[in-house]
Amino acid sequence: MEKVQCNGSTICYVDQGQGEPLILLHGFCGSSAYWEQLLPFLSGFRVIVPDLRGHGRSDAPMGSYTIEQMADDVLLLMDELDIPKATMLGHSLGGYIMLSFVQRYASRLSGFGLIHSTAYPDSEEAKERRVKAVSTIQGEGITAFVDGLVPGLFAPDTNPQCIQRAKEIGYLTPPQGAIGAALAMRERPDRRDVLSASVLPILLVAGDQDGLIPAERTFTTDHENVTRVVIEGAGHMSMMEQPEKLGEVITSFMNQLEHE
Repeated sequence: MEKVQCNGSTICYVDQGQGEPLILLHGFCGSSAYWEQLLPFLSGFRVIVPDLRGHGRSDAPMGSYTIEQMADDVLLLMDELDIPKATMLGHSLGGYIMLSFVQRYASRLSGFGLIHSTAYPDSEEAKERRVKAVSTIQGEGITAFVDGLVPGLFAPDTNPQCIQRAKEIGYLTPPQGAIGAALAMRERPDRRDVLSASVLPILLVAGDQDGLIPAERTFTTDHENVTRVVIEGAGHMSMMEQPEKLGEVITSFMNQLEHE
């Protein structure tokens, strides 16, 4: 992995391939490794995959984070890599970060997309779950938390090895990073207006067996610039459950951008 300094913190990332730049932002308690099975299906593009602040091998400062701060990390990474414009896709937490990026830095994007993510804010019930997550991490550790979190991300008939791999990735999340990100998600605003007002090409991807973010919470806008896709047999983790299918969806979207 390579690394750069962003806002005083080290952000590690993978940068591979050639062609149009595509930035993939992973979900909570994940890392760039979440995309490892997908990358072979995106060989026609330059794919940049960071470990978000508090995750993977990137620095995990103490204290709460903000979604805006995490989006600014991505902006600085683009600046460091001399990428004036890119397509950005965000999975779950990565989608929340991407929407903050769209709201403030849309001129740096050719297109963007949510993968198993939503523009809705946390409900009051979800906010309580964030607090409980912090308590679990502090009291029982990151391994216990990840063991409780990960199985519910997948479709019921998923290969156990796939679930185990996601757990192994999650175990490497620094506890203070998971706590900081959980608190950031808890405080994020409603950004459905950002999604509906954008004139950029938008890709919205849902899994037909996603028990965390159902399709109707992803598909909150339906304009001419929006491509909506439901991946059958996928829960919240199509990049691991159905990587070839997700690769086809992303490649098709990227190819459309080239013709616009």
